[in-house]
Amino acid sequence: MPDPDVLDNRALGRATLARQLLLRRHAMTATEAMEHLVGLQGQLANPPYLGLWSRLSTFAITDLTELLTSRKAVRGGLMRGTLHVVTARDFLRLRPVLQPVHDRAQRGFFRRDTEGMDLGELAAFCASVLDERYSTNVELRKALAAKWPERNATSLLHSVQYLLPTVYVPPGGTWGTGGSTPLATVDSWLGTPLPESDGPSEMILRYLAAFGPASVKDIQAWSGLTRLKQPVDELRPKLVTFRSAESGVELFDLPDAPRPDAGTPAPVRFLPEFDNLLVAHADRTRVISDEHRAITNTRNGGVAATVLVDGKVAGRWRLVRAKKAVTLEIEPFAPFAASDREQVLAEGEALLAFAGEDAEERNVRFV
Repeated sequence: MPDPDVLDNRALGRATLARQLLLRRHAMTATEAMEHLVGLQGQLANPPYLGLWSRLSTFAITDLTELLTSRKAVRGGLMRGTLHVVTARDFLRLRPVLQPVHDRAQRGFFRRDTEGMDLGELAAFCASVLDERYSTNVELRKALAAKWPERNATSLLHSVQYLLPTVYVPPGGTWGTGGSTPLATVDSWLGTPLPESDGPSEMILRYLAAFGPASVKDIQAWSGLTRLKQPVDELRPKLVTFRSAESGVELFDLPDAPRPDAGTPAPVRFLPEFDNLLVAHADRTRVISDEHRAITNTRNGGVAATVLVDGKVAGRWRLVRAKKAVTLEIEPFAPFAASDREQVLAEGEALLAFAGEDAEERNVRFV
């Protein structure tokens, strides 16, 4: 009989899909889903909306936009130093724990350009500018150039975005928007200062609820934090452990978290760029092969929009707009079986109805 303490990639994939709300659509609010998922990747404006649509039984574009404009959700830097859309209370919980990730990124990218500077003074200056008036990157760069004309103002701008907890001011970052977006400090936008960090333990437990079972390296890859072995070891009494059938790596999980049978059907899903599912583990072979990961991940850190078939990435997709028409272009990595193609087409038409609601003509094309 199979060892119940050993999980292969298919079993791990089904467990993660269940945690990621991708084995079926769920009757959750956008707020509930975001907090369960520990936020949504938000480098671009539209993907968080598409990520929620793919997971929830009822979701409208206005649901997330209203949360952002009412300051119940925010878009700012969190895990791995990248932009996420999270509830306001989750930003306040997570950013203090993750600040070392941002500090390390600032040193890694801009140490030379900020050598000899008082980084506290730099952050305080920008906080005073932003508290007086929400400013775009262009405006903030001008203020920095005037204050420190001998320095590289672009490097100072990027440094501040790591050092100073900021959020993007709507309507920037909402559905269909682009261009330069004003920034605000968290204090001024939410009216609440960031608390002190209480350590990573609670965040680790929430990660496992959303992405487990997972290894220490997986947790580190998702969060950007390092040296998490000790905090995970301290949590062992609350956890169960497994071993990966493929790598032999020790995996941690919550005792009562869902771990469906490996044979559980997984529906076709269209995932947006940078979707949580594809960036949350060091070893991602539970949901995407290394060969296909090389295709979907670009050199500049991008992650393509992907199609899940039977729980694994099986292709890429994009929306192409022309005048009053919108076309969903689907690029399979291998020809779909007839039954899978029918499911992809049906889910693709549903995606077009959501994302191309304003178009007079909608088409699906396999390329």
